[in-house]
Amino acid sequence: MAAVRLTTLDPRLVKAAVYGANDGIITTFAVVAGVAGAGLSARVVIILGLANMVADAISMGLGDFLGERSERRMRSNQGQHQLQSRAWATGLVTFLGFVAAGSMPLLPYAASLLNVTIETPFIQNAAVETPSQFVTSILITAIALFVVGSLRSLATKGDWWREGLEMLAVGSIAAAAAYALGFSVDRLV
Repeated sequence: MAAVRLTTLDPRLVKAAVYGANDGIITTFAVVAGVAGAGLSARVVIILGLANMVADAISMGLGDFLGERSERRMRSNQGQHQLQSRAWATGLVTFLGFVAAGSMPLLPYAASLLNVTIETPFIQNAAVETPSQFVTSILITAIALFVVGSLRSLATKGDWWREGLEMLAVGSIAAAAAYALGFSVDRLV
């Protein structure tokens, strides 16, 4: 089997895709975990998750666009060799990576609102109640984090499993903090 060669990929686009996907999964799942920790309904998970995902994706995409454009202008003003800038491309890739990956934690909740049953090896009917939706969301998110992290190794030449575990660890820390905060604040108010 031929080795995958990514020598023609723009490193800035790879960075934008990983950055968008990583943040999309982690921040959206952090919202899901916080809402689940507070014991709120699947409807609230969907509303807050979608609002966060869309606003954050727009903010990150435009932020990446502006950052890339600013870097290009600074290099030009300093008389440095100007790299070909694709500010719009990095912004778009960040946005799309965020939305694609950020939608993963919401899938079990969206499925329940559409009366679709998601069967998993551990849960027979994930459309029934919020705890099983949350467990299914955890499984989907963990897999997505590991896969996105592993895909980084194609560009970084690092160990795929180490890159995957690293991203899974970062996401787990953020999710645990959000769940604990949701759980604690719910008990206080």
